[in-house]
Amino acid sequence: MDTTNFVKPIIGITMGDAAGIGPEIIVKSLMDPTIYDKCQPVVIGDAKMLERVKPIVNADLAIHSIDHISKAKNQYGTIDVFDLDLLPIDLPFGEVSSEAGNAAYQYLAKAVELAKDQMIDSICTAPLNKEAMHKGGHLYPGHTEILAALTETEDFSMMLTTPNLRVIHLTTHMGLIDAIQSITPERTYKVIKLAHDTLSKAGIDNPSIAVCGINPHAGENGLFGNGEEEEKLIPGIERAKQEGMNASGPHPADTLFFRAGRGDFDMVVACYHDQGHAPIKVMGIEEGVNITVGLKGGIIRTSVDHGTAFDIAGKNIADSKSMIAAINSAIELAPKKR
Repeated sequence: MDTTNFVKPIIGITMGDAAGIGPEIIVKSLMDPTIYDKCQPVVIGDAKMLERVKPIVNADLAIHSIDHISKAKNQYGTIDVFDLDLLPIDLPFGEVSSEAGNAAYQYLAKAVELAKDQMIDSICTAPLNKEAMHKGGHLYPGHTEILAALTETEDFSMMLTTPNLRVIHLTTHMGLIDAIQSITPERTYKVIKLAHDTLSKAGIDNPSIAVCGINPHAGENGLFGNGEEEEKLIPGIERAKQEGMNASGPHPADTLFFRAGRGDFDMVVACYHDQGHAPIKVMGIEEGVNITVGLKGGIIRTSVDHGTAFDIAGKNIADSKSMIAAINSAIELAPKKR
């Protein structure tokens, strides 16, 4: 990264569900001194939970509790924590807990508040557990929908990245039949535009955006399906093209991800959750990053592309590669000057 006239962005890292691997992968990530060369990380969570995992991951780091961003020390060897102090110190690892579910929501709500107040430049989230969050009284399908509600955003999408592939979704957390029914030409157009605008702001000139078909072989001119491509996808693609966007499709999904992975396209538009998630996780789950695109106020949010991994929580097994990749994506997408 060119650091000429570069002011390090402040990255708010939410702790996620503390009964999972979130605290571990955060501490492991912040053991990397290069993170501090590029940003000012501030964890939003419970300081006591980070203290608890320090000996588990053999971390020789200080935990510094703060109640305002201005009090952060911003130095390697110290983890600054905006301490909400919501959890008991003996919270069991690997168990669904309403307390942890509620806390995970509150950490994210605080991060959005800080981002709206321009106290942090990007949000990077550790994983939450949907069952725990629901037990804690917050009935959302996931991070993306919470962020949309907290920012009053209607047109948003989930974008996943690995080093060789980017995917954005028309639909995410809903059943397959409901997902297909919910796709409209307007939604197709809006997601293509979100992809175009996001990549253009990231410095990619005239980004190439390829849309997946819904049916096998993208319907093969009506041979498969009931005309979903012609009804739901093609009008949105044509509108985007008429506005000068480099969009194409619908393409057969069984070959499109290979083509994108080798560099033929800058972004793939997936029609439903598993169509986009499966290729990303096959091609690079350890370095996968989940990015919420289109939030009001220009709020940037990145996340690991894995779950809470309750089965290995508290055992020093969790890999921090995806967390480090998510922090680096939050840095790259943040404003370069404050």
